[in-house]
Amino acid sequence: MKVLSVVGNRPQFVKSAPLSVALRGRGIDEIVVHTGQHYDPELSRVFFDDLGLPEPEYALELHTADVAPMRAGIRRAIAEREPELVLVYGDTNSTLAGALAADDLGIPQAHVEAGLRSGDLEMPEERNRIEVDRLAAVLFCPDDRAAETLAGEGAPGRREVVGDVMADATMRLAPLSRERSDVLERLGLSTGEYVVATIHRQANTLQPRLGMLVEALNRLEEPVIFPVHPRTQAALERERLELAGNVRAQPPLGYLDFAALASQARVILTDSGGLQKEAYWYGVPCVTLRPSTEWVDTVEAGANVLVDADPNRIVAAARDARMPDARPRLYGDGHASERIAEVLVSLPS
Repeated sequence: MKVLSVVGNRPQFVKSAPLSVALRGRGIDEIVVHTGQHYDPELSRVFFDDLGLPEPEYALELHTADVAPMRAGIRRAIAEREPELVLVYGDTNSTLAGALAADDLGIPQAHVEAGLRSGDLEMPEERNRIEVDRLAAVLFCPDDRAAETLAGEGAPGRREVVGDVMADATMRLAPLSRERSDVLERLGLSTGEYVVATIHRQANTLQPRLGMLVEALNRLEEPVIFPVHPRTQAALERERLELAGNVRAQPPLGYLDFAALASQARVILTDSGGLQKEAYWYGVPCVTLRPSTEWVDTVEAGANVLVDADPNRIVAAARDARMPDARPRLYGDGHASERIAEVLVSLPS
């Protein structure tokens, strides 16, 4: 079987790494297309070198989030290699571009992380999820809730509850990150005595929300380690917003450094969907800087709190953040990749 996988940003590298290993283990020929929506050399080294993955056969190097050029580049790769199935991950514009390109050429596609919904149609990611799930022939769901959502929407694809491939990567690579990274020593930090913050969603880089989030970070008493996304950096400069002395802005970190940093924080403040899950698996409480989340189970478990952009709520939630004594296992057991590979090899030719 020949599968073409589409990746375009940091979380998709994380998700694709263990699945690529599982695909090879079942004799599936994988062709990787990297759209170039985001490129991080250190992240690439982690997965290509540490896991022995081949370099992407197609590196489009588009450095854009525009769907049209990615769609055209992926369509060319599909036409040249003639895969039996296209595999897309998550909810980015690269995901949508891959789904649309496969649909253009009549190639079946599978969506990893299908069925997630935040209920917020103002988020482009939410619209991407709905559109990709509508097009997918196979829907790989992280849990029963996602599968039930797809059934309720009448999504025509075959639903398979497999767990979350991000859990596979986190469980394998988080211990490796703490072993190999010296980021805490470099930054003069002690385990459990600092906050990690990430802000990158487009809505959060606009005023007045960005100013409210900066105010909240500036009011926290602990050191706040803030790896700044390029979009956020540009917005901070454009709006002339200043960070207080407790907020230590950092350039974007490689995967191992960031995993070591986040997994040993006292609390994580983020607008990232993936980091909400990783925080749960790390055992670190999370404060989500959004009004909604697609990972509602983490909120229901008491490990994550939604605060939107209200500075008072953010400061209070960060101060009071605690992990619950009892945490249910969420989003699988670390073996989603093997289940996905098993489903793929069982598909009719």
